[in-house]
Amino acid sequence: MKPIYTIRLEGIYVRAFHGCYDLEQQVGNRFRVDLAIRTPLGDLPSSDDVREAVNYLTVYEIVERTMQRTQRTIEAAAANIIEAIKDEFPEIVEVECSVAKIAPPLGGKIDRVSVTLIG
Repeated sequence: MKPIYTIRLEGIYVRAFHGCYDLEQQVGNRFRVDLAIRTPLGDLPSSDDVREAVNYLTVYEIVERTMQRTQRTIEAAAANIIEAIKDEFPEIVEVECSVAKIAPPLGGKIDRVSVTLIG
């Protein structure tokens, strides 16, 4: 069995329009996305060929594009990101995706609210 390795993209900040309140969907908010992608290592260490690796730029672009699809919940946003990444890279074994809403409008001071999905 080939070893599995983890690629992490941490602190992807985007402005998006997710939220259960209509106002959130109109004015938007800041979100942070963190990913841990588990995929087979294959011959990458010996070949040193970037074409055999998961392209980080493509993953970043998927996150940005997917976050622009307005959702009522950050759970739906995280699930959409996981699905889009796995569609683009079928060799991926697992994606762990955390989506955090920065300073959510909950009536008091709170840094963020976040969810983490694994798929």
